[in-house]
Amino acid sequence: MPADPGPAVSPLGRRLTIVATSVVSLALCCGLAWWQWDRFTSATGTFQNLGYVLQWPLFGLFPAFMFWRIKKLREREEEAADQAGPAAPAPVRVPAPRPAAAPVEEDDELAAYNRYLRELNARDQQS
Repeated sequence: MPADPGPAVSPLGRRLTIVATSVVSLALCCGLAWWQWDRFTSATGTFQNLGYVLQWPLFGLFPAFMFWRIKKLREREEEAADQAGPAAPAPVRVPAPRPAAAPVEEDDELAAYNRYLRELNARDQQS
């Protein structure tokens, strides 16, 4: 049974949410890059700060890339489903009967160990 999809969201509302998320992410990360640039140009700045200047905008672009990638994967999945046509039901496989296993003879050590385990279990049940 599929999970409840929840309330229906209009495609326009979903797109606006995606665009807003991407823009906010990019703006926030560009602000952090600017902050790191100020740190780099200060007297205590290091090349690590410069690395962050280059890294933060990439982090800001990542949500937009992921939304684009998910959209492309869904389109590819829908095309494959359209080309395949209606799916035929999978054939039912009935397992073949197994031959009866030959009785296994218990050796003396195994029998003694099993008796010991039964005694321990009996003691544990009594206490």
